[in-house]
Amino acid sequence: MTKEIILNSMNKGFEEIKEIDENGIEFWRARNLMSVLGYSTWRRFEDVVKKAQQSCVSSRQFPQDHFADTGKMTEIGHGIARRLDDYKLSRFACYLIAQNGDSSKQEIALAQTYFALQTRKQEIYQNMSEDEKRIRDRDEVAEKNKKLFSTAHLVGVSNFGKFNDAGYKGLYSMSLKEIEDKKKIPKGELLDYAGSEELGANLFRITQTEAKLKRESIKGDSEAQRTHFEVGKKVRQTVKDIGGEMPENLEPEKHIKKLKNKTKKLK
Repeated sequence: MTKEIILNSMNKGFEEIKEIDENGIEFWRARNLMSVLGYSTWRRFEDVVKKAQQSCVSSRQFPQDHFADTGKMTEIGHGIARRLDDYKLSRFACYLIAQNGDSSKQEIALAQTYFALQTRKQEIYQNMSEDEKRIRDRDEVAEKNKKLFSTAHLVGVSNFGKFNDAGYKGLYSMSLKEIEDKKKIPKGELLDYAGSEELGANLFRITQTEAKLKRESIKGDSEAQRTHFEVGKKVRQTVKDIGGEMPENLEPEKHIKKLKNKTKKLK
């Protein structure tokens, strides 16, 4: 197995255990991360978590912002209860845990490589021009959309038009045709005219719908449509909560093909 395949497996495992809270914020549960990183006992893994918390302090961040204690009392039988420790982790917390883990474990070594690559990708992205960022975002949306429709097919979706429209109705509060009419853009080219902000909202809708379909074993057209609508609606609420512009009100930008041609000429 090549390193690329192994790293893809790490990415898949890490992203599959990701959850989204009621505010649309991504997080990981420490007990779920424990197995992905190759730890079989909580005692050993919690030692790594505590080292990561110290690293968080050293980097002048507040541990409580990244390691939220979610421990709770649980009954173990015969009326006896004990505390089950756990943490709600940010992506940064997961990175620190990987950095403080036992690198002799293959899972930890791969996680360290994975996060190093993710950090480098972020650095490259930040140094891109706005046009280059938009091209990258559009390509990523296209790639994730393919994965979403593949997953939708596996869970029994047969009416892909209605399934797709359900997501738009949740995010935009209107059908795809109504969005196209409002923005005065050709049929089927909404995302090709979308700017980075609009693409980002759609990417969140797409990835979280696919994850929810898998995680909750959704089956059939009606349940999949309902799921897509609900995820889109939650993304919309998140945009509203942070004071963002509603996606249907964002102005169309230059068609992505023209942008790609312009970028090629400049290069």
